Amino acid sequence: MSLGVRELACRLSLDAASFARAGECLLKASGLRLGDETFRKLVESEGKAVIAAQDAEQLEFDWRASDCRVAQADGRVVTRLYLGCDGVMVPTVTAGEKHKRRVKALARRKRLKRRLRGRGQPRGPLPAMRAGTTERFKEMKLVGFYDQEREHRLARATRKGPKHAGRLMRQGMTGLLIGGADQRIALVDGAPWIARQIRHRRPAFDPLTLDFWHLSEHVHQARRELFGESDPAGVAWAEQLLSAIRHQGYEPFWQKLIERRSRTRSPRRRKALDGLMHYVAERRTMLDYPRHERQGWDIGSGPTESMCKTLTRRVKGSGKRWDADNAEAMIALEGLLQSDQWSGWWDHRLQQAA
Repeated sequence: MSLGVRELACRLSLDAASFARAGECLLKASGLRLGDETFRKLVESEGKAVIAAQDAEQLEFDWRASDCRVAQADGRVVTRLYLGCDGVMVPTVTAGEKHKRRVKALARRKRLKRRLRGRGQPRGPLPAMRAGTTERFKEMKLVGFYDQEREHRLARATRKGPKHAGRLMRQGMTGLLIGGADQRIALVDGAPWIARQIRHRRPAFDPLTLDFWHLSEHVHQARRELFGESDPAGVAWAEQLLSAIRHQGYEPFWQKLIERRSRTRSPRRRKALDGLMHYVAERRTMLDYPRHERQGWDIGSGPTESMCKTLTRRVKGSGKRWDADNAEAMIALEGLLQSDQWSGWWDHRLQQAA
């Protein structure tokens, strides 16, 4: 296939609900007819080539950390870069589902063979069945870099473990030359593996901050255990807690938790409070929100959550199930678009073909 056909097929497949529908669009747009399976293999192989090039660090970035300029309240212009990391679940094909599909395919072949007996050549055997997963969902780990105005973004994902996610961080830090940024801020959820991987990278991201939304989730979870689902007194208590840690700092927040626990006698409610206190105590160094307020830094990981949705939009949906490597390939293609590397990738492919 020519690179032009490959690029068109990849673009159409990312915006279509299925490979069959994307194939119909390709036929209308170019007059080229491809079978559904051929189309699928073509697109997924391109995504796997993207992953191989990224792992070999062959793709260049068209922006650097020094391009991420922002004006502060005092009028001084600085360079500021954010790092986000999260896990997102995608649907995968289990071994049981693969077996059922195999049985149906063999039954269809038998019916077709009886119908066409004596006419034409028999079809070849089915290809060897690939191993399915043990669970219906697989976690993809996403790593993203972005600036204050969201004009520059880099988004990548992996189906492998935390160490490989750390490798994606290192590649981004190296390629973006993050040492040239005056301010490097990591906004993440409370997963220990994320903080561990970020702390192992150099140059360091300081501050490493817990996303305020994730903290709010834990506060409101404890509030529901203490006061019930919609008690106004409970809502007011949670709002006071969150306001204290956001504007005053950790100590006033912690003091309010201690006061509430001293007045709580129910073992179930004390357990809920203990869980919240244990959660925040482990992440105390990640809760300096007053510093963010003073500096004008974000405290929410909205851009990272948005990346999770956009990168996986093609692989999620009713009835969709993927082999994990094929899902990763589709996410890699979407990552090119979200990172403004689409044109750079096809230029790279042209250089390879020359």
